[in-house]
Amino acid sequence: MPLVPAKELNGVLLLDKPPDHTSHDVVARLRGILHTRRIGHAGTLDPMATGLLVMLVGKATSLSQYLMSADKTYVGTIELGKTTNTQDAEGEVMETRPVPPLTEAEVSAALATFLGDQYQMPPMFSAVKIKGVPLYKSARKGEEIVREPRFIRVMEFALTSWASPVLGISLRCTKGTYVRTLAHDLGTKLGCGAHLKTLRRTRSGNFDVAQALTLEQVEKLTPPELEKILIPAHIALPPLTAVASAPAAPSS
Repeated sequence: MPLVPAKELNGVLLLDKPPDHTSHDVVARLRGILHTRRIGHAGTLDPMATGLLVMLVGKATSLSQYLMSADKTYVGTIELGKTTNTQDAEGEVMETRPVPPLTEAEVSAALATFLGDQYQMPPMFSAVKIKGVPLYKSARKGEEIVREPRFIRVMEFALTSWASPVLGISLRCTKGTYVRTLAHDLGTKLGCGAHLKTLRRTRSGNFDVAQALTLEQVEKLTPPELEKILIPAHIALPPLTAVASAPAAPSS
């Protein structure tokens, strides 16, 4: 008898990304698990970061532009007193400075200055392309490339813990915000330098990491179970009002 082709999987898969995995690593593993090459995501996470990755399977890859525009929520920690070349804990320490005797109120006040609409300079260690070349490739050669700042909005940047030199933060922001750059800029503002120590994405739009599965959990599912956990495109698609209300860069 002729083999019956496997049913194509379509929908949104919510995944809890482990540390030390790039978003591309996750895509590659899922292609093997789901036996399909049509897999994308709605917003990357740096290798050191954990948490919610919104994975798009099959025909749901067409939703990328809509789901990627959703606001993101994070929790993490920032270490004061050390700057790195990548602005996070994975990079090489470039400078060490003493941390002033800051109070919780002073740290909270510094965080509050980052709220609102602003332009942010993408870090050199990023996938942003200038003339077709990712910035991180130039950074590895020791080159500094002129780049354009990007419009972002920070709706929440709050202190959750303070045990000098490490502070815990919660953050809600628009797409394309580099959290490690916010950490770096906070250190500049406080005069002692800083880098992003840990980061976890907890929400993307209406999706929460509490709904997500790990790669190991996905690997154990049968094809019918996989089909059942995928969120159909018509349910995953954000309301048109939400898409229409996404912030636009102010005119110059």
